[in-house]
Amino acid sequence: MATIIGEREHKKIYRDGDKVIKEFDSTFTKAEVLNEALNNARVEETGLKIPKLLDVKKTETGWAITREYVEGETLSDLMKKNPDKADEYLEKFVDLQMEIHSKKAPHLNKIKDKMHAKISASSYEATLRYDLHNRLEGMKKHTKVLHGDFCPANVIVTPDGDFYVIDWSHATQGNASADAARTYLTFCLQDKKDMAEKYLDLFCKKADIPKQLVQQWMPIVACSESVKNIAEEKELLDSWVNVFDFQ
Repeated sequence: MATIIGEREHKKIYRDGDKVIKEFDSTFTKAEVLNEALNNARVEETGLKIPKLLDVKKTETGWAITREYVEGETLSDLMKKNPDKADEYLEKFVDLQMEIHSKKAPHLNKIKDKMHAKISASSYEATLRYDLHNRLEGMKKHTKVLHGDFCPANVIVTPDGDFYVIDWSHATQGNASADAARTYLTFCLQDKKDMAEKYLDLFCKKADIPKQLVQQWMPIVACSESVKNIAEEKELLDSWVNVFDFQ
C-alpha cells in the first residue's frame, strides 16, 4: 500500500515498500518528466550513489517516475537535530558536491544552454538580459556533472552512514562554479546567510579556486531562479541580478 511521504506544487511523492513514486500532474509535459528520468539514468552511469530509476509510466492525471527507496534522514534534518555537528556535516556536504563535479556525463544538457534559455524567459529588461547573456557566454566551458539544486534537503544519510543524492531533475554538465553559486543562493533564500558564507569559503578552499569565480555566476543563477516568479524571493534575486562588480 503506497503512502504519501511528500507533497509539492504539482507533484506527490509516495513510498511503496522499497520504491518511491513521484507523480506529476498535467502541468508537467511528457518531455519534462522523461528528461528528469533520463537525467537520473545518465547520472547513475557515473557510479555516484543515487536512487536507481526503475520505471516511468503514464497515470490518469499525468506521468510518474519510480525509483529505489533509500532509507535514512535528509542531511537538512540531521543539521537541525545536531547543531553541534554543523561544521562536520558541511564538510561532508562539500566533499559530496566535489565528488559529483569529478564525474562526466557527456549526454546531459549543457548548463550554458539552460541558462541562456532562462535569461531569455525572465522578465528583466532587454539591456540587462543582454548583459547577462554576454556574461554567460564569457564563462569558461567545462563538462563536469552539475546537480543544479544541491542542498542538504537533497542528500539522504542512511543508518549505515552512506550519503545518497536525490532529485536530479535540474542536472546539467558544465562549470562547477555555477553549481556552487546555486547552492549559495539556496542557503540565502532560506535565510541562512551565515551558512551560505561558510559553505562558499569551504567550497572555494577545497576546490582551490578564488571566490570571484563563483560570484561571477550569481547574477546569472539569480536570473534563472527569478523565472519561478516567487514573490517573496523577488527582492533578493533583483539585488543579485543587478550586481556586476564581480569582475
